Amino acid sequence: MDRGLTRAVDRFTQALGGALRRAAAGTTVDQSKLHRDALVEAFNLAVAFIDSDNRHTDDELWALVAAFAHHDLLPGMATPDAIRRNDLVQGKRQWLNKPSDMFVTLRQVDTTRGTALARVYYDEAMTLAHTVLSLDHYPSDDELKALVEFQRLLMAALPGPATPRPEPGAQGVSPADGALAAEVEPEEELPPPEPLEDVLVELDALIGLDEVKEEVRLLSALLRVQELRRQRGLPVVDSNKHLIFSGNPGTGKTTVGRLLARIYRSLGVVEKGHLVEVDRAGLVAGFVGQTATKVTEVFDKADGGVLLIDEAYSLTRGGEKDFGREAIDAVVKNVEDRRDSMVVILAGYPREMQELVATNPGFQSRFPKTIYFPDYGNGELVDILLLIAEKGTYELTDEAKEASEAWFAAHERGHGFGNGRLARNLFEAAVSRHAHRLIQIEDPSDKQLTTLEATDIASVPTESDRELRLEGDNGSDDPITEQA
Repeated sequence: MDRGLTRAVDRFTQALGGALRRAAAGTTVDQSKLHRDALVEAFNLAVAFIDSDNRHTDDELWALVAAFAHHDLLPGMATPDAIRRNDLVQGKRQWLNKPSDMFVTLRQVDTTRGTALARVYYDEAMTLAHTVLSLDHYPSDDELKALVEFQRLLMAALPGPATPRPEPGAQGVSPADGALAAEVEPEEELPPPEPLEDVLVELDALIGLDEVKEEVRLLSALLRVQELRRQRGLPVVDSNKHLIFSGNPGTGKTTVGRLLARIYRSLGVVEKGHLVEVDRAGLVAGFVGQTATKVTEVFDKADGGVLLIDEAYSLTRGGEKDFGREAIDAVVKNVEDRRDSMVVILAGYPREMQELVATNPGFQSRFPKTIYFPDYGNGELVDILLLIAEKGTYELTDEAKEASEAWFAAHERGHGFGNGRLARNLFEAAVSRHAHRLIQIEDPSDKQLTTLEATDIASVPTESDRELRLEGDNGSDDPITEQA
């Protein structure tokens, strides 16, 4: 049983053999052995991923024999039971714990000569890894986690610019605090899909959100494995791609939604990869019969991309003559009718989203996966504040940073906690205090004009401040103005 592993192994061996020959050019290395070295590397990768969940299924081992027997790395008459008895796979997952010597060598050559041989290794290793995971009908969670960790390991070790610091705006939110981002119209001519790794670098650059990043990477790996099986005409588990984003405001749901749309386009899950954002006002009409039409128009705009319905739970709220329920029914119908052409994300507070899902059985079956966005820690909120300040050409003294962290720590976490919005509110208040303070200085220097000090940071919030925050807590999802 092959299922594409032989082709992936041959491709890896040919590409890496060529990379090794380029690396060895001008040296005394015996190039006749490099093809064999690349083949052994492919074997080590394959058995390591087969062992990553400690299952070693017959499908995996038969494919292993088919891929390597004709290269004389395995006996042609080998069977899965013989491979298990001889421990040819058992314990090999440890091989994934660090970059291999071959990868390290190629990276060193790249650093010296300005080549991109380590990237060749990365690309072919990822193709081989996803192929191994596609051998079974459905990859296990342990296999997907091993692939994601190995991918992250190699990406971090690739030569070139380090993972970029997020630009002010990469963290996400709508242009004005308290306003939903305008709907994004798909462009008539779209650029080619981006390399998946480029989008993942942007994902990793976001402040915090470690659990969310892991969920998105696992989802991406699963979708790529399923696409490999689909391309080879193998059975594919019909997994639903629609999601629920659950979390307080300002936790990056919109930003991650936009990145996910681009990831889906890179993987071929959606054709266009644009994101359309909408809330209750964009779905519910004021007269009988108009709501379903309004919902369909929104879905038409999002077709081929991703639709994010913000504060989706608000559709269940309203009086007897409210048409929110009609909108819910129309959303469920459109999700089913366009299940293969677009992805829908419902976003909102955790408790309210649970209530929404309970209102219609269609939600439970069509949105089986929820990604939870946790509140930011105090240190992460300071980092967000620094990004906002940087965009405004301000910097904070060390004392101001400490005062900011104390200010964030004084806010109680809980339902509706503002997260990144608090950082923006603090920045705006600090700029106001800074301006008032500088009025007293006759001829301030450039440094004084752009430096926020501890005295500019608001005092620790009182109980009345907290009550005011809770009463006024609605608005944009993310903490920092989105890039155009």
